[in-house]
Amino acid sequence: MALLHQFKIVNGEVTYKSCFLSSDCYQANKENNRIMVSEFGTLAMPDPCKNFFQRFLTRFELPKPTDNASVSFVTYKGDYYVSTETNYMHKVDPETLETKKVDWRKFIAVNGATAHPHYEPDGTTYNMGNSYNAKGASYNIIRVPPTKEAPEETLEGATVVCSIPSADKTKPSYYHSFAMSENYVVFIEQPIKMDLLKILTGKLRGKGISNGVYWDPKHDTIFHLIHKQTGKVSLVKYHARPLSTFHQINAYEEDGFLIMDLCASDDGQAINNYMIQNLRKSGEALDEVYNTMCRVFPRRFVLPLNVDINTPCGQNLNTLPDSTATATKMANNKVYCTHEDLHGEELHEYGGLEFPQINYAKYNTHPYRYFYGCGFRHLVGDSLIKMDLHGKQMKVWEQPGLYPSEPVFIPSPNATEEDDGVVMSVVVTPIKDKSTFLLVLDAKTFKELGRAEVPVNIPYGFHGAFKACEKKNMHN
Repeated sequence: MALLHQFKIVNGEVTYKSCFLSSDCYQANKENNRIMVSEFGTLAMPDPCKNFFQRFLTRFELPKPTDNASVSFVTYKGDYYVSTETNYMHKVDPETLETKKVDWRKFIAVNGATAHPHYEPDGTTYNMGNSYNAKGASYNIIRVPPTKEAPEETLEGATVVCSIPSADKTKPSYYHSFAMSENYVVFIEQPIKMDLLKILTGKLRGKGISNGVYWDPKHDTIFHLIHKQTGKVSLVKYHARPLSTFHQINAYEEDGFLIMDLCASDDGQAINNYMIQNLRKSGEALDEVYNTMCRVFPRRFVLPLNVDINTPCGQNLNTLPDSTATATKMANNKVYCTHEDLHGEELHEYGGLEFPQINYAKYNTHPYRYFYGCGFRHLVGDSLIKMDLHGKQMKVWEQPGLYPSEPVFIPSPNATEEDDGVVMSVVVTPIKDKSTFLLVLDAKTFKELGRAEVPVNIPYGFHGAFKACEKKNMHN
């Protein structure tokens, strides 16, 4: 169940509070003392208090989307929301943590949206959402205006910029996020597929949603470019070998190219590693799970924007200096791309990198130098890493038995350098005599500046947000 955390920093003192998100899902589970709402990995079983015939009929009910918004804090029109990947979000008061349920479907025709939107400097927000109808599945680019006309507004004014039909109407690709440059949204159609028939009949078959999600490496990864202002989808499709990506680092345009950096692996079955059967393992059995995992590493793709019928085939179109990525026109409207590694050999010692973050406010959609992430030598992040793209050098913070969350970068007031600021992370540990704490690192040196210890157990978490106020700061 989604658990909201708030660290409030005022005059050098830190206070902490948390509460469960009061979702319909949480209330139903709490009242019945068992799982009542099916989610990605767990199927809600029929009520044992019902008779056999009633329990049998419940298996024919279509799965209902959960409102357990447990993935990320996001913003729309200056307001904070907690989000997952269904049509439901909850608007959050960042002071009290009180929430209000919001349904995307009341504003636009989508069945859900990602928990990783992108923001323009003026506050305009872009996101992606699927829609399913008799014609099949489609991928939709969503735009939400930057401001609201009334205090009680939520997603009013949201529009679908364009809709991209899935190549396979009943087996669309799964996506967790997307990339955005100054002028384009980049949708990454990866070969992690969702079998809609299996998902819809899951309750009948006694299987969870995850049973309908599978890795199909027979298909290329395809990058679709959508012009943000016109909504036109580029006729040129950029292909790459099968890869799996959950989080992008940054994307920007330079000298006629779109440079896209992301965290990716060559296997899309990684999510199966987090089944509870694996998490309950220990010793050699757990080592086997870990040692067979496909690692996630930062990569760069370079997509040429000016490809037309006169562009020659069979030669590398990437003319950027010191770039080892390739982009080769294979046929009209088809370019095949290979990536450049954004790391040196040292990163292999830390198991790869995930949960990437940058100085978003100033450098998203622009050339940049630094990004931050978690190293994964275990099933969860066990180190914090700062990567310098100049020379692909890295700095590391780690301590045995401590597991940090996604790093959140906060720039210093009036900062003039990209890494002038701090990096914050919530660190947890299973060691009983150690406490959970909010860690603060100097972003430039990656040295510890301090920690605020919390004398309660906090579960491992993923994504957070930082809200700067006139007199206080808060990290969720």
